[in-house]
Amino acid sequence: MRVEPLGAALGARLPDTQLASLDLAGIEEVRALLHTYEVLVFTGQYLDDEAHLDVGRKFGELGVFPAARLFADQDPSPRITTIADGPDSPPQADSWHTDVTWTEQPPNYAILRADVVPERGGDTLWASLTAAFEGLSPALQEFCRSLEVFHDCTHFLDGVRAKLGEEAFAALQFEQKLRADHPGVVHPLVRTHPDTGREALFLAGGFMRHIVGLRPLESDTLLRMLQEHLNDARYQFRWMWTAGDVCMWDERSTNHRSAGDHFPQERVVSRCEVGRDRPYFLRAAT
Repeated sequence: MRVEPLGAALGARLPDTQLASLDLAGIEEVRALLHTYEVLVFTGQYLDDEAHLDVGRKFGELGVFPAARLFADQDPSPRITTIADGPDSPPQADSWHTDVTWTEQPPNYAILRADVVPERGGDTLWASLTAAFEGLSPALQEFCRSLEVFHDCTHFLDGVRAKLGEEAFAALQFEQKLRADHPGVVHPLVRTHPDTGREALFLAGGFMRHIVGLRPLESDTLLRMLQEHLNDARYQFRWMWTAGDVCMWDERSTNHRSAGDHFPQERVVSRCEVGRDRPYFLRAAT
């Protein structure tokens, strides 16, 4: 496969690769490149929902968003999540995060396609959590290795409440149902990547509530500093979308955000998530 690196820390484009046509050898080559570059860009794909899901299945078990399970008699089939911004739906993802870390086993990969692209703005940015960890001082790296963070769904629920309104939100008993299934979980602040063995900060934006064992001021200060650390452009890659593009990224070693600078223009993207595992930290042998 022809590979065009795009950013110093992460990101590469595979200009000649059609995801829908990958054979087993091609799937494993893409997977290896994904672990190396953390974000891969595929142009000219033009996937519909079913083809998008078929591509996801090539890389593992498709995920089902936890909230989708609440209003079904049984687990619904995996499906595409569509995120539509417009004049009546302001963008809500313009902050660094990785997805669904308030579950015990967050997703491994995400695959996002561009359906409607604004005339200006609306890029997606990624930050390498491996490069960001390597950019810390050795003393701070060692301190972070010793810490764990409590994650929960409060930030997600706040977004749902804002979209539905307080009355509709309360009538659905959405919060009670979701918290019953997902009361929160403790994850390490530094994560060992199960495929590469590399260490990465495990940051998740508003899903992180506090660092276990630290006083609130200490926890808030350190988490805020680490989040600000991702704003260093040395750790980032940015993609300007064209309709038909697909980006695939490793959720275990990156954060992402959607630039909100297209509002109130329309922007529609569609995503599926693949695989899941429990984050862990394993100290490397010396």
